[in-house]
Amino acid sequence: MGLVGVGAGAGILSVEASRSGDGVPEAGPPGKSPVAVLKAASYEEDLVAKILEGARLCGLNVRGKRVLLKPNLVEFDSATAINTDMAVLASALEAFRALGAAEVRIGEGPGHRRDTLGLAEEARYLHGIRDFEGVFTDLNRDDVRPVEGFAGERFYFPQSALGADLIVSVAKMKTHHWAGATLSMKNLFGLVPGAVYGWPKNKLHYIGIPRAIAELNRTFRNTFALVDGIVGMEGNGPIQGQPKHAGVLVMGRDLAAVDSTCCRIMGIDPTKVEYLRLASALGHVRESAIDQRGESPRAVRTNFELISQFRNLRLA
Repeated sequence: MGLVGVGAGAGILSVEASRSGDGVPEAGPPGKSPVAVLKAASYEEDLVAKILEGARLCGLNVRGKRVLLKPNLVEFDSATAINTDMAVLASALEAFRALGAAEVRIGEGPGHRRDTLGLAEEARYLHGIRDFEGVFTDLNRDDVRPVEGFAGERFYFPQSALGADLIVSVAKMKTHHWAGATLSMKNLFGLVPGAVYGWPKNKLHYIGIPRAIAELNRTFRNTFALVDGIVGMEGNGPIQGQPKHAGVLVMGRDLAAVDSTCCRIMGIDPTKVEYLRLASALGHVRESAIDQRGESPRAVRTNFELISQFRNLRLA
């Protein structure tokens, strides 16, 4: 497979000149983006069935495709909820196999820790997911290939990501002390190889986190989002916050629409989140352009605590 979704000469994400009153460009992808919100009270529920239902509601077809599941595995603290829960990741592995994918693998490049398997063991992935080591690739140390035009220069990404037909961002619903929120789009930071760009992915910080999030999502367009919002994190996320039960799984092909929906569930106004404003030419942010399926975000809204500099993001 060739390089994925690389726009010729499109180093800096373009933004439409025509804007709505909230500052989000009026133009975007044609049509509406389906986003499924499903209730899941605990990790003991039949999550495979819920993921299959979300895929059906979103019209996802993965038969015969090579799928890479990309969880959020960044650090571990037993007192809080930092990572995508093992039950969600294990259920996604089973569900995408049941959907007829030719191959389903798991890949992650943690931004803080270099001992990836040790971190996977702490998060219960290593022993909780059958043959984890056989299906897992450490994206920090995978072979790489160049992509032209990422943030205006040549950038190197793992072969496992570039060769996948579909990358599933199996993210965690969390606040973020620099970006406001970290969801399916920010989760793609784990596709950047630490062996090339350092820990904690220093190059992305030089580019700027909001712009880097948008650039990653411009580059990788073969994506689907599955956000673990059963228990998320509020406050000083993405590592030092407190667990927050929201009781939902959120899914969709349009990652900007999924993240905007997650923000509304968290009581955050997505039109005020900088990375979503930058990416609004790639996907839908405005509520009127999202086809909400399953539960309404308003019906499951659970306000997440925000640190002081992001309290202005609170949804009215």
